[in-house]
Amino acid sequence: MDDVLAASRLRLDRAEKLIVQSQALIFDVDGTLAETEEVHRQAFNAAFVRAGLDWCWGRSVYKDLLRVTGGKERIRAFDRLRGGASVLSDAEIVELHQIKTTVYAESIASGGCPLRPGVEALLSAARTRGQRLAIATTTSRGNIDALLGATLGKHWEDWFATIVAGDEVSKKKPAPDVYLEVLSRLNLSASECLAIEDSENGLVAASGAGIPVLISRSAYFRDDDFSAAVLAVDDLSELAGI
Repeated sequence: MDDVLAASRLRLDRAEKLIVQSQALIFDVDGTLAETEEVHRQAFNAAFVRAGLDWCWGRSVYKDLLRVTGGKERIRAFDRLRGGASVLSDAEIVELHQIKTTVYAESIASGGCPLRPGVEALLSAARTRGQRLAIATTTSRGNIDALLGATLGKHWEDWFATIVAGDEVSKKKPAPDVYLEVLSRLNLSASECLAIEDSENGLVAASGAGIPVLISRSAYFRDDDFSAAVLAVDDLSELAGI
């Protein structure tokens, strides 16, 4: 038991040092900054209704689909899983995803999805220390605008040195592309940064770029394997004393 506690203390100490000493903190968005995935699921279902499709994604189905990164990719994956010929063309998938994005933005604007506990405090503390902030996500820029405009205000972009969305790289997470692009734009090495993620896909992506990872467990990915992370916490409020 003492060995377990000592190991936990070492992991916490390392995480605290990385949070304070890193040149940049790089954040995932969905599930990390806010528990958005349920809002996304409901937006997809509303979009299906508007498009005249008899599809409905329950929570268990959506949890499985979240292993596929990217909204358009999830629609295509579900279409194929249903068996037989695909119902939707590429153009129809793009149109359906645009409807979903509009519904999502409307829901976020209504104030129904606040930042997760500890997020704004960590962002503010990093700015006070003079650290740079960045975003590395598979979600679209429109979704980022909707969420952070509603939670951090209209000047939210001033908080971040660079923002790389999923459609700006050739391969989405778990590929490391989005993190490699962030490192290039920041002109920093992987060891000078810390990634904050909520999923195993995100952990694999950041680790693939050589960046140490802090996990903030989210609702849909709570049971993922985070053994390769520097530290996994239930939410960032656990680090409020740093």
